[in-house]
Amino acid sequence: MTVIVVTLKHRQLRQPLNFALVNLAVADLGCATFGGLPTMVTNAMGYFSLGRVGCVLEGFAVAFFGIAGLCSVAIIAVERCMVVCRPVGSVTFQMRHAVAGVVIAWVWSFLWNTPPLFGWGRYELEGVQTSCAPDWYSRNLANISYIMSYFLLCFALPFFVIVISYTRLLWTLRQVSKLKMSEGGSTARAETQVACMVVVMVMAFLLTWLPYAAFALSVIFNPNLYIDPVIATVPMYLAKSSTVFNPIIYIFMNRQFREHAVPFLLCGRNPWAAEPIESEEETTVSTVSRSNKVSPS
Repeated sequence: MTVIVVTLKHRQLRQPLNFALVNLAVADLGCATFGGLPTMVTNAMGYFSLGRVGCVLEGFAVAFFGIAGLCSVAIIAVERCMVVCRPVGSVTFQMRHAVAGVVIAWVWSFLWNTPPLFGWGRYELEGVQTSCAPDWYSRNLANISYIMSYFLLCFALPFFVIVISYTRLLWTLRQVSKLKMSEGGSTARAETQVACMVVVMVMAFLLTWLPYAAFALSVIFNPNLYIDPVIATVPMYLAKSSTVFNPIIYIFMNRQFREHAVPFLLCGRNPWAAEPIESEEETTVSTVSRSNKVSPS
């Protein structure tokens, strides 16, 4: 919510390059609202009290917003790679690219989370039976084919996109660093900052989503495998915790957002600011050429 409000409040943040970040915040907010709140209620009651329809709706909502957020993370990686690796020339990052990225995230998520509503796969209770998700346990051939497709296209594909994009980005920064050794340590320092941020992003992705994906595949490939319901719940909560990690990593490691979000949260104060933030009147709207630049932090 903070990310959305701060973006609406400050004109200079409403740039095409920030659309995917805001889209990620919207997806996380939806996941927390439609997944976190019902789960808190059902956990407090000790059982899932929303009925079959509620289970399907909750499972769909969590999966829909969760995969949209996951796709947004991959799109952020592609956009940063595009901007850093092709900062000039015929390819420039424009409004249409930003809008296309947002649309792709939601359409892709909708495309792969609606089949269970029509019979290909289904949403069922999971873990300690207080929340719903795609059915990992059914041995039905149609369900297995859906889960395998879901894993490959909604987890493996975004992961490879992230790895490939950031690998190329780091390689490009390394080449630039070699060409600009005469400029001192600034280029190397920027490269180090980006490298650290990339490592944090990839590790957070693996921490939050890999256990859930590994759990699902284990159940599919070994139907006789018994996993204690309490243990089976842990990967689910790790995946949902991405709604907490994402704003911290993608927003507060971004200097531009951080300089506006911290004063918003601390009633106008920013103890970590190196210098006062320019006022709205003193800040000009970014041009297309400026929108082709990415800050490393």
